[in-house]
Amino acid sequence: MEALTAEVAVNTIKELGSMVLYIILGTIILEILVYLVLGKIFKSKYTLPYMLMIAAIFGLTMLVIYPIGYEVRLAFTNMSLRHFRSYTLSWAQGLKNFGLIFSEPVLKQIRFFPLLFRTLLWTAVNVVFHLAGGLGLAILLNRQMRGRGFYRALLVCPWAVPQIIAVLAWKGEFHYEYGFINVMLKSIGMQPIQWMISPFWNFAAACITNIWLGIPFMMIIILGGLQSIPLEFYDAAEIDGASRWQQFRNITLPLLKPVLTPAVVLGIIWTFNNFNVPYMINANELETTDILVTALFRAAFEYHRYGFSAAFAMIIFIVLFIIASVYIRITHGLKGAYE
Repeated sequence: MEALTAEVAVNTIKELGSMVLYIILGTIILEILVYLVLGKIFKSKYTLPYMLMIAAIFGLTMLVIYPIGYEVRLAFTNMSLRHFRSYTLSWAQGLKNFGLIFSEPVLKQIRFFPLLFRTLLWTAVNVVFHLAGGLGLAILLNRQMRGRGFYRALLVCPWAVPQIIAVLAWKGEFHYEYGFINVMLKSIGMQPIQWMISPFWNFAAACITNIWLGIPFMMIIILGGLQSIPLEFYDAAEIDGASRWQQFRNITLPLLKPVLTPAVVLGIIWTFNNFNVPYMINANELETTDILVTALFRAAFEYHRYGFSAAFAMIIFIVLFIIASVYIRITHGLKGAYE
C-alpha cells in the first residue's frame, strides 16, 4: 500500500510538471501567433493588448477552468488508491458518489450533516468576532491620536505573518504542560485545559487562533470605509442633536454597507474553506473537531477516495455558493454595483 501511495505521489508530481511545461509552451506559441497575425499581417494597433489578454485567458483556462472540469469528471468515477488506473467513469457511479456523501460517514464515524452544522458554527463564530473586533479597532483608529500609524502597523502583524507560522506558534501556546495559557491558569490556582484532547476545547482553540488571525483584515477594510465617509454628515448630525449611537446607526453603518458586504462574503468564504487552522490545531485528528474542508482533505489524501472526494468538493462548493448568494440578497450590499 505504501509503495502504491508513493507511486501515486510521483505520478502526480510528474503530471504537474508536465502541465506547467505545457502552459509555458502553449503561452509562447499563442503569443507568437497573435503577434504574427495581428502585428505583421493586419498591422493592428491593438496587438500588444491582445497579446496580454490571450496570455491571461490561456492561463485561466489551464489553471482554473481545466481543473474544475477535471474535478467534475472525477466526481463521476470510482477512482481510489485501489482503482487509480482502472477506474470506472459513468453517471451511475457519479450518483453513487453523491449518495454516499449523505448516506454514509464521510470519515470513519462522522456524517455529512453534523459536519456541515459544525462548519456553519465555525464560520458564524469566526466571522462575527472578525467583524465585531475589526469594527471596534477601526473606530478606535479612525481618529486623531499620537502614534496612530504605529498602532495600525502593530495590529496588522497577525495578518502579515505567514498563517502556518502563526498557527504553529498558537499550537505551542495550547500545550497542556508548557503552553502559556495553561501556565497562567495554574498560576492563579485553576486547572489546566486539555486543549488537544477535549473535542470542545480543541474546537475552541481553533476558533481563538482564527479570530486572532482574521481581525486585522476586517480592521483594514472597515478603516478604509470609515475614512471615505465625509465628516460633514457627522457635523450636520451633531447640529441636529443626534447622539453617538444615532450617528453610528444612521450614518456609519449604512455608508459602510458597500464595504462590509464584500468583506463579509470574503470572510465567509475564507473561513468556511480555512484548512490550516483547524487541521494544524487538531493534532490528535479528532473527528469531532473537523470541518468540511479538513474532512475533504482526509477523504482524499488519507483515505484515498478520489472520486468520492471530488463529489464531496462539489457539494461544498454548492453549499458555500448558496450561503454567499443568500447573504448578498438579504443585505443588498452590492446593490450599487449592478444598478
